[in-house]
Amino acid sequence: MGWLRINLTDEEQQIVREQQESHPDLRVRRRMWTLWLLHCGITREKAAEIVGVARSTVERFVVEYSRGGLNGLQHRRERPKPTSELATHRDVIRDSFEKQPVCTIAEASQRIFDLTGIRRSPTQVRRFLKGLGMTWQRVRAIPVPPKKTWRNTQPIKRHFTTISSDRV
Repeated sequence: MGWLRINLTDEEQQIVREQQESHPDLRVRRRMWTLWLLHCGITREKAAEIVGVARSTVERFVVEYSRGGLNGLQHRRERPKPTSELATHRDVIRDSFEKQPVCTIAEASQRIFDLTGIRRSPTQVRRFLKGLGMTWQRVRAIPVPPKKTWRNTQPIKRHFTTISSDRV
């Protein structure tokens, strides 16, 4: 693409000034600030340095402006997020685990496979269950004090001693 000089109309200048300070999205404010600097005649390298982005990012802003005008810079393109196949079975899995909790991830993976027919790795199962709001409970044995008759235990030491009259 050839070099494009940014020349804003009076109406666009007013919109850019308002948006560079008051837009709720930081990315849009940064784009408007960059566009304003380019309109004022600052080089793209210097504008990138002032705004704190790479020069290639400034070039991308210019391309977005040339294709869509100010609207092209104001709207963020949301990338579609992938959805898990397990998401459709979320309620069934949650009910099953709440009725009968599992002890291990391997057991959880097998139960999910039995319920849905979808096999996932242990890491994916952990992330999915964490996304459901489930937490892992550590199970430990309750410590029991040792018997006093064992040979390897120390006898109980008294904290207070009485001085007998024979020693004095």
